[in-house]
Amino acid sequence: METNSTTQTKKEKGRKFVVKPKICVFCAEKTPIDYKNVSLIQRFVSDRGKIVPRRRTGVCARHQRRLAQAIKRSRFLALLPAAPNHVFNIGAEKRT
Repeated sequence: METNSTTQTKKEKGRKFVVKPKICVFCAEKTPIDYKNVSLIQRFVSDRGKIVPRRRTGVCARHQRRLAQAIKRSRFLALLPAAPNHVFNIGAEKRT
């Protein structure tokens, strides 16, 4: 019996962190998502130019879909780069 209770306490002690609930920025502040607002959208794009997933940003599903659409529109209009700058630099060096 005691072996079971000791293993349970070890499992409970093995937890290293507690997950905080993330609150959607757009729901809390009531800010609209606009493809022309590059400073806002740029926070949700990684340094590699990828769209950051929901689990890292804490954005709700509805706003994540709208955010992805806004990022894609701003890339199409060249407000945001489609690829990071260092990819362009490496590609230019190989061609010359």
